This record gives sequence, C-alpha cells and structure tokens, in this order.
Amino acid sequence: MLSIKNLGKVYDDGTRALRDVSFDVEDGEFLIIIGLSGSGKSTLLRCINRLVEPTEGHIIWNGTDITTADSKGLRETRRKIGMVFQHFNLVKRSSVLKNVLAGRLGYTAPALSLINKFSDRDVKRAYEVLERAGILNQAHKRADELSGGQQQRVGISRALMQDPEIILADEPVASLDPVLAHSTLSYLEKINQEQKITVLCSLHYLDLVQRYATKVIGLRDGRLVYEGSGDDIRKMTDAEFKQIYGEDAERVHAGPETH
Repeated sequence: MLSIKNLGKVYDDGTRALRDVSFDVEDGEFLIIIGLSGSGKSTLLRCINRLVEPTEGHIIWNGTDITTADSKGLRETRRKIGMVFQHFNLVKRSSVLKNVLAGRLGYTAPALSLINKFSDRDVKRAYEVLERAGILNQAHKRADELSGGQQQRVGISRALMQDPEIILADEPVASLDPVLAHSTLSYLEKINQEQKITVLCSLHYLDLVQRYATKVIGLRDGRLVYEGSGDDIRKMTDAEFKQIYGEDAERVHAGPETH
C-alpha cells in the first residue's frame, strides 16, 4: 500500500503546489489524478519518487517512509517506481532498444552504466518488452523516427524494464490524438491488470478517467477536493465537477468516445 500523509510542497519562489494532501492507494489500483493545469498533479507524482522534494508530510510505501530515505534507500525505491512522461523523455538520437535498456541503469554497475553496457539477459528482456508493446519491429530505429504513440510505448517499455511495482504516468496521453490516447491507456490498463502493477496517472479528459480509473482523486489549488471510486466518477454530479474545476466550469464531452 502507498499512503500519502499531509503532503505539502512549497517551491523556492514561494509557490505552494500542494497543501496537506492525504490519501491511500491499494496495491493494484489504477488511480487517476484530475484537476486543472497548475492544481498540483505533476508535483504530487514527482514527490512520490522524490524527483521533487516534499516540503512537509510523509509518503509511506510498504511500511517505509520514502521522504526520509537516504540516498541508498532512495535508489532502491526508485528501482521499483517507473515513470512515464508527457513528452516521452527519450534520447531521440539513440535507438529504441537503447532507450528501453536505460530502464536497467538502476540495476547496472556504475562503471558499466556510464558506457551503456548491458547484460545479454537485459537485452533479451528488452526485446521481449518491445514485443509485448507491439513495437519490436522498431527496435533499431532512432527514437525520433517513431510516431508519438510509438514513442510513448517506448517510454512505458523503459519503465517496465525496471521491474516496477508502481508506474507513475504524468499526463501520458496529453500529446496524443484521441485514438492513440485510448490505445496507450488500454496498454497501461493491461499492464495494471495482468502484471498487477499499481498505476498512478494524471489525466485531463473526464471520459478517459471514467473509462480507466479504479480510483480517482481531484486536486484544486494543491488541495485534495475529491476522492472516489471508478463508479463514483462515472456518477459525478455537477457540484462535484465544479468543486474540482471551478464554479465557471462547464461539463462538455471532450476527447475520444468510449465504446
């Protein structure tokens, strides 16, 4: 279980991004975080693996407080927390295979990691992960030769190479068209269900949230203002919607249709 307790974040310029945020995530959940741009979604995800250092509060995972972990403990924790980014964060000039193998850097001896030297076992596994992602035939292409949807699958494959127990996905479909958005989230859902990997994902489109979430939290101005199940979000009232998105917000059907 992942427990977020009274989490807060104030950036150096005085911006308060998170305010006393608390919630739990059960193992195997597909939790989606919703809210306006600037509500704290990305900061929350990045605090969980300490890419952003929390100002206050605690992040407890399997009984261990991530916020107080030393450098060795943090390295070990990060091995088990994969990250998927909105803009893919690939090394564009490198091959797809090398980008995926980068997910093993946390397990590779420092001297070997500097020269991107990986074991035959890791290379074999990378090919297997690419095959499951449906992009094995792209393995030796440069990453920037792929479409946006394919690049995001490379990003997901890189995360899977860590053998993660959690995947943090920060607006993973914001750069994709509606069809690719569904394809990408369906793949994350398959990973979640078949490999029992917990997924925490920030999204904008409410119809995607309603389709994929098993649990939802809503942030507004850094505060937790909504928490519910997948069924709850499908029955969301106008009042709950406005609580998250503001009194002037209008509910419209945005993004791809679900079937």
